[in-house]
Amino acid sequence: MSRTFLYARVSTAEQTTDNQLLEAKATGFTIQPRHIMTETISGSVPAAERPVFGKLLDKLDEGDTLVVTKLDRLGRNTGDILATVERLATFGVHVHCLALKGVDLTSASGRLHMTVLAAVAQFERDLLIERTYAGLARAKSEGKKLGRRATLTDAQKVEIRAKLKVGRTARGLAKEYGVSHPTILKAAQE
Repeated sequence: MSRTFLYARVSTAEQTTDNQLLEAKATGFTIQPRHIMTETISGSVPAAERPVFGKLLDKLDEGDTLVVTKLDRLGRNTGDILATVERLATFGVHVHCLALKGVDLTSASGRLHMTVLAAVAQFERDLLIERTYAGLARAKSEGKKLGRRATLTDAQKVEIRAKLKVGRTARGLAKEYGVSHPTILKAAQE
């Protein structure tokens, strides 16, 4: 007897899979709660390396159907998405993408749709990375300091070095200034 599984994934803990679950239920697929697999992990992590997806692969049998709401739930890398769907096809598992009106990605037309859309998803991710690096380069050229704000001011660092020279301990100073022990040691080396 074939079963239907849903794989719902989000990238960050602030996000939720609730909309993906609602979307799958609205399309008419009957999915048992124990067959709903949710995961919080970046789409850039290969599907085979995701803990929940790995468990899902162990559960799937020939004739089963795997439902995803969008192609990017499987991943952001074209090669990984294609390899994942191909692997599922060799198991005899049908993969349905709701955003593609339920097209079976293991069929010939499904593979065509999937290849094009996976390439677009990877292109979008590459553009995002490109824009991020361009923004960082612009900020640097404008003289903006990148990274974390310093926890200690320059004056505090001078005070710390002076206190260490007269025998104060780094751990004691860490408590006094409300910072970590390594922060005090770093200030002492500067």
